[in-house]
Amino acid sequence: MTQPVPSREAPSLEDRLRRLKFRAWHRGTREADYMIGCFFDRHHASWGEAEIVWYEALLDEEDVNILGWALGTLSVPDEYTGPLMDAFRKLDYVEIPR
Repeated sequence: MTQPVPSREAPSLEDRLRRLKFRAWHRGTREADYMIGCFFDRHHASWGEAEIVWYEALLDEEDVNILGWALGTLSVPDEYTGPLMDAFRKLDYVEIPR
């Protein structure tokens, strides 16, 4: 006789955002942390489901690709083009403490 598998509830919006913030600020290099983390800090409050899904997918990418897309040294894949990538490429959100 098999036991029923307990269903897992989907994470709350608060949990998803908390997880995204951690992932954004713990990339492995200072440059990526500031670029990706500052973008999250500046913009996440206005995001809906579509924007959160976009950012979750972006964070699954390699830092070298994300930085290349932001700096314009690599072509942005179709799945990431649009208003969020346009805002990401402005780099006006990066604040490096002195």
